[in-house]
Amino acid sequence: MEGKIKHVALIMDGNGRWAKARGLARHYVHEEGCKRIVEIFDAVKAHQIKVMTLYAFSTENWNRPKLEIKQLFTYLEKFFKDNIATFIKDGIRIQVMGDISRLPKKTQKVVQDALTKTKDNDDYVFNIALNYGSQQELVKATKEIASLVKENKLDIDAINEETIAQHLYTANLPPIDLMIRTSGEQRLSNYLLYQLAYSEFIFTPTYWPDFKKENFEDCLKQFYTRHRRFGKIEES
Repeated sequence: MEGKIKHVALIMDGNGRWAKARGLARHYVHEEGCKRIVEIFDAVKAHQIKVMTLYAFSTENWNRPKLEIKQLFTYLEKFFKDNIATFIKDGIRIQVMGDISRLPKKTQKVVQDALTKTKDNDDYVFNIALNYGSQQELVKATKEIASLVKENKLDIDAINEETIAQHLYTANLPPIDLMIRTSGEQRLSNYLLYQLAYSEFIFTPTYWPDFKKENFEDCLKQFYTRHRRFGKIEES
């Protein structure tokens, strides 16, 4: 396949099943999952992939047990605190997509601190979906565009695909080349529905806590065997 990957998106799935198979409490898996995030982002940097987008917490995840949600945010805070020095040193900019105003105040503070401390970094982007849902993102974008039309700041006939893209959380990021979902599930779960229009999908049976550098690199190899035609007829 021609063209180097610039943006990879991941859905970290299978955590609960991984823990259950080992007789472990669900909260333990979050710690193991954080280790995989660091390992996979190291692989992303090694392959000079500019952006990694990660589905960390969806709008639907609020339906999980309250204790699990609390523990998840505790590990999220620890993850940022433990890795902020590395983010700064390696030129990684943290970016968040989703409405973080509903997150615990302490979590919001830790996330905002990471955003502030890395805002001028431009070597890599770690884009984290927190309290994110793609349908909700599209509703937000639609309302913003409608407001511009109502205020006579935008001609309705000028609205096109790019107009919508510019009102999404990913407006400043390159198109997503590859989306990987672990655990074997084959669905998008309200994730980047607009942005994944021409992305390649890989659904791997490996649970997220077992998804290591070599698994990620296998996905990259598979990606580079594919032919992305973007609707065009392939020339003979």
